[in-house]
Amino acid sequence: MRGFIINIRKAKNEDIIVTVLSSNSVKSYWRFFGARHSILQIGNLVDFELSESNNNFMPNMRSLSHLSFPWIFSNNHLLIWQNFIKLFEPHLKDTIDVESFYFDLLMNAAKKWDKQNPKRLAIEAYIELLNYEGRLYDNGFCYVCEEVLAENIALMRAFLPTHPHCIYGKVLNKREIFQLYDTHSTIHINDQTVETLYNTLLKGF
Repeated sequence: MRGFIINIRKAKNEDIIVTVLSSNSVKSYWRFFGARHSILQIGNLVDFELSESNNNFMPNMRSLSHLSFPWIFSNNHLLIWQNFIKLFEPHLKDTIDVESFYFDLLMNAAKKWDKQNPKRLAIEAYIELLNYEGRLYDNGFCYVCEEVLAENIALMRAFLPTHPHCIYGKVLNKREIFQLYDTHSTIHINDQTVETLYNTLLKGF
């Protein structure tokens, strides 16, 4: 079985509970002495086998191996990756069966993580997720007051557009943001705006 670790919780002694996003599910597993294993980190792609638990609590992970990426030893790339991937656990909470979209989204981003600006990749993946879930709000009206948006806008969580004065948010160019919605690309956006968008992304899905 293969999947991305999206959450780790301490259990008794050095045991841990690991939540894994695979191509078709989001499930938690027990790992004995998991705290001793460096490959059990949020964001890691792991391959493992399952064995049934004697206490029937949850399946146990065994025969673990880490499927690494070239950027894994870059602290900056790893930090941005972990900040991004940890947003999936609360978003998919109480979900068991999922489409392969979420796993594929992470896999595609991971393969490019050291070839492009990782913050830009996170933003583009976020737009793809919002679009997939039908939550990309681009009808030209403020999400707060429902009045028509002017040239300058601000963004709430989930990239919901508003008037800057409605949320006291940082001013962004509406044309640039809506072009991002249409193209799922940040190539036309400057680094300062990327930083604003990334900080908005970190508020959650």
